[in-house]
Amino acid sequence: MTIISRKLCAGFLLALVCSPAAFAATAAVKPEVAFKQAYPQVKVDSFESTDINGLYQVVTGQNVLYYLPEKDYVILGEIFTKEGKSLTAEKKGQMAAKLVQSLPLDKAVKIGEGKNVIVEFTDPDCPYCRKASEYLMKKTNVTRYVFFTPLAHPAAIAKIQYILNAENKVKAYDEMMLGQEIPANAPAVSDKVKALAQEHIELAKKMGVQGTPTFFVNGQQVVGADTNKIDQLLKK
Repeated sequence: MTIISRKLCAGFLLALVCSPAAFAATAAVKPEVAFKQAYPQVKVDSFESTDINGLYQVVTGQNVLYYLPEKDYVILGEIFTKEGKSLTAEKKGQMAAKLVQSLPLDKAVKIGEGKNVIVEFTDPDCPYCRKASEYLMKKTNVTRYVFFTPLAHPAAIAKIQYILNAENKVKAYDEMMLGQEIPANAPAVSDKVKALAQEHIELAKKMGVQGTPTFFVNGQQVVGADTNKIDQLLKK
């Protein structure tokens, strides 16, 4: 973890700016009040105690921070259990799962008609995404809503636009996820489709997606091509 005092916090998260009025919390000042006084430009979405005495969890947007009122320190990083589970990642997953409900699913590529709903953020040039896609193609009990976010492969945007521009988007998706090239006679991509592709990327940012593939299986987040975990969630 990284510990940031109020003297060193300039530029933190591009929004967390120190206040000259900042001071360490005393017994007379509630921790949440102390945090807001110390870091007034940080929007606090939730503030709650942790299992560690004196340490508080602060949610701001899709970020999770930790605050030590005694020293007015903000701590960046993750808290792990002895079993290796990240409590921070678990919290972020819960936050993202709530946001799923607000996604414009009509703007995604819909695949299947099964009872289980999977929202996925993927990249046609990502080998792990292709592996996950191959696995999901065999599932008949799912409805998939596919959004595209080429985090590590910016050149994949041309394939994404081809998919979103296709009359049969599912067929075009299958072609690109199987590693095929864009057909030479593919129709020109309109500005509207280009804007839709960019909207997919912005939605991924809003969801806090930091890697592909990322799935939300019946509301539960799965990061990476973890087919075993997806199977478990589908069985539930």
